[in-house]
Amino acid sequence: MHRLIASENSSKRKLKTISAMVALALPALAHAADAGTETLLPEVAVRAGVMGETTEGTGSYTTGRARTATPLSLAPRDTPQSVSVVTQQQIEDQGLQTITDVLNSVTGVSVNQYETHRAQFTARGFDINALMIDGVPTTWDQAWSSGEAMSSLAIYDRVEVVRGATGLTTGAGDPSGAVNLVRKRASSKVFKGSAVVGIGSWNELRTTVDVSTPVNDAKTVRARAVGEYAGSDSWIDNLTERRKTLFATVEADLTDRTLLSVGVSRQENDPKGSMWGGLPVWYSDGSRTDWDRSKTTAADWTRWNSVYTNYFASIEHRLANDWTLKASYSLGDRTADSYLLYMYGAPDRTTGLGMYTWPGSYQVHTKQHDATVQVGGPFELLGRRHELAAGYVYSKQDFNADSRAAAGGAAPDFNAWTGAFPEPVWGALSYYGDATTTQQAVYAAASFSIADPLKLILGSRLTKYERSGDDAFSAPYAMHFDHELTPYAGVVFDLSANTSLYASYTSIFQPQQKRDVNGQYLDPIVGKSTEIGVKGEFFEGRLNASAALFQIKQDNLAQSTGEMIAGTTPPETAYRASEGATSKGFELELAGELAKGWSASAGYTQFKLKDANGADINTIYPRKLLRLFTSYRLPGAFAGLTLGGGVNWQGETYTYAANPLGVTEKIDQKAYALVNLMARYEINKQWSAQLNVNNLFDKTYYGMFDAYSQFTYGAPRNAMLSATYRF
Repeated sequence: MHRLIASENSSKRKLKTISAMVALALPALAHAADAGTETLLPEVAVRAGVMGETTEGTGSYTTGRARTATPLSLAPRDTPQSVSVVTQQQIEDQGLQTITDVLNSVTGVSVNQYETHRAQFTARGFDINALMIDGVPTTWDQAWSSGEAMSSLAIYDRVEVVRGATGLTTGAGDPSGAVNLVRKRASSKVFKGSAVVGIGSWNELRTTVDVSTPVNDAKTVRARAVGEYAGSDSWIDNLTERRKTLFATVEADLTDRTLLSVGVSRQENDPKGSMWGGLPVWYSDGSRTDWDRSKTTAADWTRWNSVYTNYFASIEHRLANDWTLKASYSLGDRTADSYLLYMYGAPDRTTGLGMYTWPGSYQVHTKQHDATVQVGGPFELLGRRHELAAGYVYSKQDFNADSRAAAGGAAPDFNAWTGAFPEPVWGALSYYGDATTTQQAVYAAASFSIADPLKLILGSRLTKYERSGDDAFSAPYAMHFDHELTPYAGVVFDLSANTSLYASYTSIFQPQQKRDVNGQYLDPIVGKSTEIGVKGEFFEGRLNASAALFQIKQDNLAQSTGEMIAGTTPPETAYRASEGATSKGFELELAGELAKGWSASAGYTQFKLKDANGADINTIYPRKLLRLFTSYRLPGAFAGLTLGGGVNWQGETYTYAANPLGVTEKIDQKAYALVNLMARYEINKQWSAQLNVNNLFDKTYYGMFDAYSQFTYGAPRNAMLSATYRF
C-alpha cells in the first residue's frame, strides 16, 4: 500500500490557502452578523419578464440564472464561462427523453454512442466523467455503466452544461465540462399536473404522469410525484427497451424563513438484446463490411438490467440581510447486473466464419454519500455591494464489481447470425474489483462589483482526495492527495446595457494511478482552462447570446520511462509527468426568444486538439459541431399551432487500425447532419397533440471505438406522436 504524505511546505501552503479563504469570507459574515436581529421577511420585488433559475412554466429556451459554473447564482451574461441551459420547454418541444438525447442537442457537446447502452459524453475534445444532480457530482465510469446514459429526463426541470474546467464545483475530473441535472420542485400551491401518452416507431409506448399539490390548508407543505413508463422494440434485431421512473418530493415551510425539502427517485432500466461491443469493420480478406443497420452481435438472451435510487434532503434558512444557509445530503445507489456476449474478429465474406465469442456477466454496485453546507449572500465593502458563497463538501463513493465465468469459443456463420445462440452455463459470482473514493473540500467564491461596469469573480477550492482499491489482476493501491488547490478567476466588463466582455481562468485535477521510478504516485493531471469572449442579454433576459475563444492545456500527464519499478511483482512500468494535450477553439451560441412566439437555440463549436508532440488525438470526437432547433407559434387563426425543426451536424471523425491483413487503414465517419421536425396543436387549454420526427432524411451514421475495429449504427428515421392533458 502506498500513501502520499504532504510535506511541511505543503502543509504551510494549505494553511495559507485556508486562511485566505476565511479572510475572504470574514467581511461578509461580519456584516450578516450585524444584521442578525432582523426577523421580518425581506421585501421581494418581482418584475414582469425577469426569469429566475427554474424554467418550468416560462415557455423559454433560456434561463435567468444558473449556478453550475460557480456556487454563486449568476445570470448567463455575468458568468465568465460558456454555459448552456436546456430548458423544460426545449425538452418538451424536441421530445427529448434521456440524458443522451439532451447532450446530443447541446452546444459544444458530443455523444459517442459506441454500443447500444454505453456512450461517452465529450466536450472540447475531453471526456465528461461527472453528471451532477442539483449541483452534486455523481462520478461514474462509463466502462462500468449502470444506466447513466439512458437516464430519463421526466424528473428534471432543466439541464445546465458548463464547458471547460469545472474544478471549483465538481472537484476531480477532466477539463471538459459539467452536466448538471436540476430536479423539478414541489413548489406549487395549487393542485395541477399533466399526463402524457405517446406512441412511436418500433412499437414505442411512453406514458408520464406529473402531479403537484398542496398537502395542508395553509399550503405550507407541498408534494409532487412523477411516474414514467417507456418501452419499445428497436431497429436493432432482438433489442427491446423497458424503463420505469418514479419520483416523489415534499417541500415544507417549517417557518417563514426555513424550507425543508426531501425526496426520492428511482429508475429501472431493463433492456434485452443489448450489444456488448460493435459490428466488425472488415471481412477476413481485408475488405470493408456493409451491414444492415438492424445487424447485431448480441444473443437473444443478453440483458443489462440497472437500477438507480437516489434519496435526498435539504434544509435552507434565510438569514438576515438576504443571506442564506443551506445544508443537504444525498445517497445514490446504483446497481447493474449484466449477461452479455462479446463477439470479435473478422468473418469470412462468403462463409461468415471466423468470429469468436466471449461471454461476460458482471454485477456492479456503486453507493455514493454526499453532504454539503453552504452559506452565501450579499455584503458591503468599500461602499459597494458584492456577493459571496462559501461551503464544505463531503463525498464518499464505494464501488464493487463481481463477475461470473463462462466459456467462449468460435461463433457460427455471422452472415446468417440471428442471435439464436445457447446461453452458457455461468459460474458463481467471484470478486472482480473494488474502489473507495473520498473527497472533502472547502470552497469560497465571490463576485466583486469593482465599478458599475466591472465585476471580478474570484474563487478557490481546497480538496482532500483519497482513493484505494484493487482488482483480481493487480496489486492493491492507495492514493492520498490532501492539498489540491483549484483556483477560479473571472472578469466581466459591461460594454453597454446589453453586452459584456469577459475572461476567465480555472482548472481541475484528475488523480492518476501511475508511479515514478521510486514507486511514488505521480501528481494529478491538471487541466487549465482559459476563455475570453463577449456575451449579450436582450429583451429583459429572454434572449442570450455569446461568442468565445478557449484554450485548455493539460499538465502532469503520465508518460512511460521504459524502466521498471524495483521490487514490484508483477513488474510495473515507471512513468514520469509530462505535458499533455492542448485544445484550442471558438464557440458561438444563441438561445431564447427572437421575436414574439419565435424561440431558438443555436450553437457552433470548432476546435483543434493535439498532444505535446503536435499530433491530433481523440479523433473519434468531432472537431466541428452545429446544434440548432427553433420553434414558432403561429399567430391569429392558427394560434394553437406551433411548428419547429432543427439540425444536429458534426464534422468528420476517424481513427486508424490494422486490418486483418496487417495493413493500417483509416476508419472514418464523414460529416453528417440529422434533421428533426416538430408540430404541436393545442386543442384547448387542457389538451394538446404533438408529432416529432427525428432523422427526417434517414441518414446512416455510426459511432466507433478507438480500438477493436468496431462500430455501432445510430438510429434511422423515427417518429413519436404524443397527446398531453394538463389539469
